[in-house]
Amino acid sequence: MTGLALIGGLTARVRAVAFRRGATRRFSSLPSHHAAYVALWALLPALLFLVAWSSVTPGLVTDAVIASPAARELPPPGFERGAVLGQARAIAEGRMVAGASALAQRLAPAYVAAQNRYDWIATALVVLLTLASGAWAYLQVKPDFSARTRIERLVMAVLLAASLIAVLTTFGIVGSLLFESARFFRMVPLTDFLFGTHWAPQVIDPAHPGRALGAVPLFWGTFFIGAVIAMLVAIPFGLMSAVYLSQYASPGVRRWMKPILEILAGVPTVVYGYFAALTVAPAVRDFAVAIGFPYASSESALAAGLVMGVMIIPFVSSMADDSIAAVPQAMRDGSLAMGATVSETIRRVLIPAALPGVVGGVLLAVSRAIGETMIVVMAASGAATISLNPFQSATTVTKQIVDLLTGEAAFDSPKTLAAFALGLTLFVITLLLNIVALTVVKRYREAYD
Repeated sequence: MTGLALIGGLTARVRAVAFRRGATRRFSSLPSHHAAYVALWALLPALLFLVAWSSVTPGLVTDAVIASPAARELPPPGFERGAVLGQARAIAEGRMVAGASALAQRLAPAYVAAQNRYDWIATALVVLLTLASGAWAYLQVKPDFSARTRIERLVMAVLLAASLIAVLTTFGIVGSLLFESARFFRMVPLTDFLFGTHWAPQVIDPAHPGRALGAVPLFWGTFFIGAVIAMLVAIPFGLMSAVYLSQYASPGVRRWMKPILEILAGVPTVVYGYFAALTVAPAVRDFAVAIGFPYASSESALAAGLVMGVMIIPFVSSMADDSIAAVPQAMRDGSLAMGATVSETIRRVLIPAALPGVVGGVLLAVSRAIGETMIVVMAASGAATISLNPFQSATTVTKQIVDLLTGEAAFDSPKTLAAFALGLTLFVITLLLNIVALTVVKRYREAYD
């Protein structure tokens, strides 16, 4: 297919060069435009056909296998038949070597034969479609044909489709959350969920499920870990890092230190989770015992919050650095000219002037922290408590979503649907934080651009 498209493009280029030879007038398209037009027309219809064919082929292959003589021993339609057919397909594709039933092994050759037959059909149709669409495009190559305009329109259509996919994906996520959350709130009153203080999804009373699904302890744990403890780490260290890199560090030090600091944002969160569970949590527990808290938990809120704060330092530092750098140099020079020291200029001029951008970065970091999953899954507890003691166990919304969706409860039960309600609540909170942060940053940029 790709070879035929390339041949068609080269042929169209030769034809375009031929009718341009000796001509004195200007042409709307270059030979390369005609070549690209023919190549794209030869390639894209075949690719679209392959995408559609790949979605219907598994069903056609399965129907062909069921119609074969070897399928007479298949059980009635249901889970058992699906399991046997799945094993047979896995054997045919080489994904399963041992452990399959005898019936699945007898059906595997039928799968191979059916798949090969439909592969040959697909190959023939792709070749015919490539030749037909390529020939039609080749006939369009004429001196007055505007291939460049057609290609630009095609590129615009592809870009529009990519944008629509992103938008539709967002709508799909929000729609699924709203639909499943609506099912949950038909079982559990909204007030019980948002204002209840008891969270015990393992012991739900069928008559009154809302009594065990009060999410206030989860909201408190999320806020305490992500917006209090983590921010107590991220804000001072991030802000001081930004001040040093923008005001004190030499160009050579800044060139090395800034990328090294931002590497923290690229470390996989599961690595932070391992670090929190295996290193920080035991150290925090031993420290708590040493200062007089003998019942400190090894899954404390402090351990998860500390590591989460380290993870989001680059978010605060990067935004603060950009905000400080955006302050007009005249303000700094004027402060120094009045006799202020560098530290006084930073405290009384630069930081206040850059404060909107710093606040925006902090809010973005908070939204990132409260949506973090792996660190709290590996380091935080599943106990839903409301406490100001950082050495006690605490849980978060994301931790509970993971626990609820990895259990064995029925999908339409209040326990499972509670995960969607929690996800919708977290989505709304992070969306509001992002809107506030972007609004603050936008106003700041308008003030100093």
